[in-house]
Amino acid sequence: MFTWSAQGMKTTLNVPALTLALALTGAALAQGSPTTTQTTSTAAAPSSAEAAAAALAALTPAQAAERAQTLAAQGRALPKNAWNIDTSPWKEAAAAAERAVQGEPTNTAYLRLRATIYSDVGFWRQAERAWDAYFAAGGSGDADVARAAEAQYNLGYAAYTRGSLNEAGTAFAKCLSLAPTNAQCAQWAGRVALENGQFAEATRLYEVAVKAAPNDKVSAYFLGVSRNAAKYGPAATRAFTRAYQQYDAGKKAEALALYGEAAASAPNFVEALREGGRVALELGDAAAAVRSYEALTKLPGATASDTYNLGVAREGAQYGLGAVQAFRGAYARYTAGDKAAAEAGFLTATRANAKYAKAWAWLGRVRYEAKNYAGAADAYAQAVQLDPNDKTSAYYLKLARAGK
Repeated sequence: MFTWSAQGMKTTLNVPALTLALALTGAALAQGSPTTTQTTSTAAAPSSAEAAAAALAALTPAQAAERAQTLAAQGRALPKNAWNIDTSPWKEAAAAAERAVQGEPTNTAYLRLRATIYSDVGFWRQAERAWDAYFAAGGSGDADVARAAEAQYNLGYAAYTRGSLNEAGTAFAKCLSLAPTNAQCAQWAGRVALENGQFAEATRLYEVAVKAAPNDKVSAYFLGVSRNAAKYGPAATRAFTRAYQQYDAGKKAEALALYGEAAASAPNFVEALREGGRVALELGDAAAAVRSYEALTKLPGATASDTYNLGVAREGAQYGLGAVQAFRGAYARYTAGDKAAAEAGFLTATRANAKYAKAWAWLGRVRYEAKNYAGAADAYAQAVQLDPNDKTSAYYLKLARAGK
C-alpha cells in the first residue's frame, strides 16, 4: 500500500448495481404406465447458487455490509496468494458489499467497503470504478486517496506491459491527479512520455519522481536519459526504454537486441551502448560486447569503466568470457589480500581455457608467494610454453625449480 496524500477526486461515475434474482423452474410432467396415466406438477428445488442469491437479496443493506466485513476479515487472514476475487470468501464478500451498495447507493461507508475489497484482491478495474463512486458520493481521506491511486498505478503498469501507451498514460495521469507526488506514477508517466517523444514532459515527471524518492536510482537514471533524449530522437529512446523493460523482465537477449536497435538509430547514444555492452557480457556474447564498447569508448561520455570492460570483452573474445571473468575475479581477490581464493580463481581460469597464458602466470605467482615451488613451477612452465616472450615467468620458473 502506498502512503501518498492528495485532494479527493470529484469525478462522477455511475456504477451498475448488482442485480440478484431467483430463477424459478417450470412444472415437470410425469407419465405413468400405458394403462394408468397420472400427471404431477412439482417445482424443481433451487440450486445452491440460487439459494445463496435469494438469501443475499433478503438481507438489508446493513446486514449485507456486516456480512461483507466478516467475510473480508476471513479473507485477510488467508495467505496473500489466496486473495483472489474468484475464490471464497472474497467472492462472497464482494457480492455482499455490492448488495449493500445496491440498497443504499450513496452510503459512503458501504461504497468504501466495496472499493477496499476490490483493492485488497487486486481487481483493479472494479476498484477504480468503486473508488470513483465513493469519491463522487463525498468520500474522502488520505488513506482512501492512496488506495485509489494504487489502483491507477496497477492499471497503468498493466497497460504499459501490453504496449498500450495511451491507456497507460491516462491511468498514470489519473494517479497523479489523486497523488501529485507519487514517485511510482511519476516515474512511469515519465517513461510513457519519453517513449512518446515528449521529452520536456518526461523530464518534468522524472524530476517529480526524483524529488519524491531521492534514493530511487531508476528515476535518477531516466532523468538523465530524458534530458539527453532530444539528441537521440524518439525511435532510439523508445527502443532504449523497451530494452530496459525487457531486461527487468529477465529477457536479456531481447534487451540486447533493443539496445542494439537504439544504438543503430542513434550512434551517439552513450547509455544504449553502455547498457548493450553490459548485457552482452552477462550473456557471454563477447563479440557483441566488443562492438558496443569499441563504439562507446570513441564517444566523449566514455568512462574508465567502459575502457576496462572493453578489455574484458576483447580478452573474452580470445579466451572465452568465463575464463576472463574468473581471472579478473581472482585478481581482485589477490589485490584484496585473499591469496587462497585468488589461487582457486586463477586455477578456474586455466581450466576454462588451458591456453590462457596470463592466468597460468598469475597462478604461478600466487603459488610461488605461498612457497609452493613445485606447483609454481608447473604453472610457470605452462605460461612460458604458451608465451615464450614472457621473461618474468621464465625467470621465476628457474627460481621455482630451484626451490627458492
